[in-house]
Amino acid sequence: MRLRPLVGATTALAALALAGCGSGAAGPGGASPAADDGTLTVVASTNVYGSIAQAVGGDTVTVESLIDDPAADPHSYESTPADAATVAGGDVVVFNGGGYDEFMPQLLENAGGEPAVIDVAALSGLVPADAGEPHDEGEAHSEEEHGAFNEHFWYSLPTMQALAQRLAQDLGAADAANAATYTANAEAFSASIDGLIERTEAVGASVPGGRVAVTEPVPGYLVETAGLIDATPPEFAEAVEEDTDPPAAVVAQTLALFDPTSLDPLRALILNAQTETPTTGQVRAAADAAGVPVVEVTETLPAGTDYLGWMTAQVESLASALNPV
Repeated sequence: MRLRPLVGATTALAALALAGCGSGAAGPGGASPAADDGTLTVVASTNVYGSIAQAVGGDTVTVESLIDDPAADPHSYESTPADAATVAGGDVVVFNGGGYDEFMPQLLENAGGEPAVIDVAALSGLVPADAGEPHDEGEAHSEEEHGAFNEHFWYSLPTMQALAQRLAQDLGAADAANAATYTANAEAFSASIDGLIERTEAVGASVPGGRVAVTEPVPGYLVETAGLIDATPPEFAEAVEEDTDPPAAVVAQTLALFDPTSLDPLRALILNAQTETPTTGQVRAAADAAGVPVVEVTETLPAGTDYLGWMTAQVESLASALNPV
């Protein structure tokens, strides 16, 4: 897992920004009371979670996403005093967790108040109990023994269904008058995700045993849902995610996957368009030279779309790559 930078804003600056911005006394279920106009505020670490919060909350909530730039890399984001003030005003706060948006726990600690907090990593059930535990120096361990996990939970479609349900519960606890609406919205969102899961499974089933390569673990859960085989050397994807150069032997092994004479050729390269390096550029060039389709994925929403539209477009892009006309 990539090491994340410390929060950019100092505690002192955050404290100044928070003066007069507290979320007030806790409401039902531990959530802060609604704003004076009766509108709840949901604060999300990225616009991915902000979009899901909007889908569940509808017109009766205001959603603030700290990272909404389609070109931003959330791994390296540094928070600001303005972010601290935004978190302090939230009734419900949603963040990825798992070390991905590491600035959020500190913002929450500085904010005070008692908003309802949703840590998607904890909600997902995908984080091993021993994740991050220390081990004896020099002792070899596999990723599984380390408790390693993929922290890009928004590509886990069942986890997003669980998030929608939790949002409905927390919003309903703070705003009982609209609880039924939140529940209905979450159910509609979940039904759409059911359809997306079926479509993703069908895409993979069209090429049984289909092999793909990835430049980072970002789309891992989607690859699993499709039943595809990730042929990428783990050391390659991990190094790219950690902002380090993979060993030359690992790069050579990865490039060899695109050998056009292979008896089991790759069906697609899935590339994180928000983290491109000279090394991933080499891999993309190898894919182009071999005629292997490239599917671009991202970590935040492109402008002018929502979560369901974005994820659907990525699944359809994968479908087109696996089954070109």
